[in-house]
Amino acid sequence: MQRGSETILLVEDDPQLRQLSSSVLARCGYKVLLASTPEEGLAITRANLREIKLLVTDVVMPRMNGRQLAEQILRIAPEVRVLYISGYTNNAIVHYGVLESGLSFLPKPFTLAALVAKVREVLDAAVGAAQGQQIE
Repeated sequence: MQRGSETILLVEDDPQLRQLSSSVLARCGYKVLLASTPEEGLAITRANLREIKLLVTDVVMPRMNGRQLAEQILRIAPEVRVLYISGYTNNAIVHYGVLESGLSFLPKPFTLAALVAKVREVLDAAVGAAQGQQIE
């Protein structure tokens, strides 16, 4: 498995997936900050502005979707890269306007190896291209 040392903010409302994903990423060397709600994710971002390199967020969450969360985080920390995860199909989330084509996306269910690989891919993307990868 690929390794890293960057700080990742993981915002996921499913407690089991949040814990499992966090554990795997931490074992690969990443520092993982956990949030169960978008509001908690914003608070963690404000407290760790200089550290967070990647936001991994569920797309569909109560009160605020992942895209809205990312937009707010990017206003205060524009260098943060974003990886969206969702159990909804690529076409459904694009069709309903939650995500637009060209963003980094990992569909659920995913293997833990796929998560680690996608995290590394997004972190390694060239500056300026990080937000412009195709939905896969």
